[in-house]
Amino acid sequence: QVQLVESGGGLVQAGASLKLSCVVSGGTSSTYQMGWFRQAPGKEREFVSLIGRSGAAVTYYADSVKGRFTISRDSAKNTVYLQMNSLKPEDTAVYYCARQASSVLAYSNRRSYDYWGQGTQVTVSA
Repeated sequence: QVQLVESGGGLVQAGASLKLSCVVSGGTSSTYQMGWFRQAPGKEREFVSLIGRSGAAVTYYADSVKGRFTISRDSAKNTVYLQMNSLKPEDTAVYYCARQASSVLAYSNRRSYDYWGQGTQVTVSA
């Protein structure tokens, strides 16, 4: 059974940085594109970033995080990272990593992902 476990969230002040990790177990993640989503209270889960399969130099970012967030992966560790810099209060949300099962749907579409982590809370104070 594939499992995704996120970690690295916390409470920080605006302008600070955090690095989230997502460890994939029960299967290899290197042959899948992996994404990060977030969900703020009262809002729908939204796409944050995606990284291509291992060896493919492919990354995508939501406009709201472009230039501040960086996604990366370490295939040897079956881990995907999200480096978040210059955090803003509007970045406050639960952050989820997910495995993209199919590229038929857009990478920003939650329905294209089959496995999700339990989420890690990121809170940014003003």
